[in-house]
Amino acid sequence: MTRVSLAQVGNEPVLSKKIPPTPWYRQAATLLLRHKLHKSLGTMLFISLFFTAYFYLLKTPAYSTTVMPITWLDKLIAFQPLALPVYLSLWVYVSLPPALLATRRELYRYGWAMAGTCLAGLIIFYFWPTAAPAVNIDWSQYRYVDFLKNLDASGNACPSLHVATAVFSGIWLHRLLRSFGAPLWILLINGSWCLGILYSTIAIRQHVAVDVLAGMVLGALTAFLSLRKRDDAEK
Repeated sequence: MTRVSLAQVGNEPVLSKKIPPTPWYRQAATLLLRHKLHKSLGTMLFISLFFTAYFYLLKTPAYSTTVMPITWLDKLIAFQPLALPVYLSLWVYVSLPPALLATRRELYRYGWAMAGTCLAGLIIFYFWPTAAPAVNIDWSQYRYVDFLKNLDASGNACPSLHVATAVFSGIWLHRLLRSFGAPLWILLINGSWCLGILYSTIAIRQHVAVDVLAGMVLGALTAFLSLRKRDDAEK
């Protein structure tokens, strides 16, 4: 049954159909098309600048490197090379929250917040270089994982910025999806994707559990602080 409401036209009340809310997926699709150039170029520039600093610190540590400890959780999670695509999916995942922002001001605020997250990690890496412990695995048997290991040695380990940026993005994406009125199953997909990335960092032996925990704390802290600042700005 169609819901209706009364509207006033001159002195005569008339029946008018109640306009239904825009579906969440249409809201998201509309925002994806806004400021496409800023979003795409900004994301690529940010990633390029981050990796320049990241690899510099990785190759030229200022202090002696600390090897992170192996815990019971690392022993519980078996090596799983098939987790590599989930690990690499971070670069799609982190692009989703800025893609769903409506204004340039929001994009700039989000960019500064994400930059703060990464900068905090890079400062820690400078003063406290860390590395994941060596494991007894013949990487040559796993070609794609071996390529990752040669490209990104298991340094700059704690906190894991792979995890920190995933958690930061996951919290922001959850908030944005809820603001669109997205259904529970979409929110669950978002949470599962984020957890999958966290799992994959241990499963491919790129990080240990201590790195993951520290990355979760960093990402959650900066996400909540930036969202609280966003909420205050909208009041």
